[in-house]
Amino acid sequence: MRKAAIYSQKSDLDTFLYLSKFVSELEKRGIQAILYEEMATAMQFSKIFETFTGKEDLEEKRPEWFFTFGGDGTIVNSLMFVQDLEIPVVGVNTGRLGFLSSFSKEEVFHNLDNIIKGEVHVSRRSVIEIISPENAGFFPYALNDITVSRKETTAMITVDSYINDEFLNVFWGDGVIISTPTGSTAYSLSCGGPIITPNNNTFVITPIAPHNLNVRPLIVNDDVEIRLKVESRVPQYSLSLDSRLAHMETEVEITLRKAKFQILLIHPKNLSFYETIRQKLLWGKDKRN
Repeated sequence: MRKAAIYSQKSDLDTFLYLSKFVSELEKRGIQAILYEEMATAMQFSKIFETFTGKEDLEEKRPEWFFTFGGDGTIVNSLMFVQDLEIPVVGVNTGRLGFLSSFSKEEVFHNLDNIIKGEVHVSRRSVIEIISPENAGFFPYALNDITVSRKETTAMITVDSYINDEFLNVFWGDGVIISTPTGSTAYSLSCGGPIITPNNNTFVITPIAPHNLNVRPLIVNDDVEIRLKVESRVPQYSLSLDSRLAHMETEVEITLRKAKFQILLIHPKNLSFYETIRQKLLWGKDKRN
């Protein structure tokens, strides 16, 4: 039997009722639902359905789709489960903005047959990997961005940056964002970074509140290694990988590169990236038009 994994970070009554209906629609089409265990237990689904907790379960049960219900953060967190398994992620937006989740709660029902038949667009998205320090105790991948920023201080930090061991710059300010094209519409955008179409093979290096006003975001090829070294008045700095936060000692340098795998996102065939940013950023919503 064909299988579909279902993941949500919500477990309220509305989500329970909606997912009950969605699972029923899958079953009508001969698709077995596999539910995220924490969510299923909270909703008391776990007594009825198969569940998964991580990559190992998905690797064993081999679902054909990974449906996420929530906002973009839910899709970003799906990276921890699908990793390099090449299971396409279908984002259903029950949140607010939703750059990555291309289906509304109603639209996914109308498009379910197309998704099952493969009559959709699959977008391959690059992932950032931290390669040093090794075994630091956190999941070393990010779909949107990796951020180095100040911790527990109002003073600026300095971030020495190197590309393939060639010195780039010392960033004075609150920190630095290293973003994928997917993450260019996230934190990097709010710090003045450019919007980049998803099929570009690039990273964006975006300073956070730089004290040198002539420092601007920089786009580089993603076939490089980027090394960051922090100096601060306090002994630690913050390191974020998408929505996950770690605290690092200032003597610990970070080296990152493009991961050897990509994450697959499913979109309707009639929805382009340009239409998405027009809708989400309200481009053209001007009375003069």
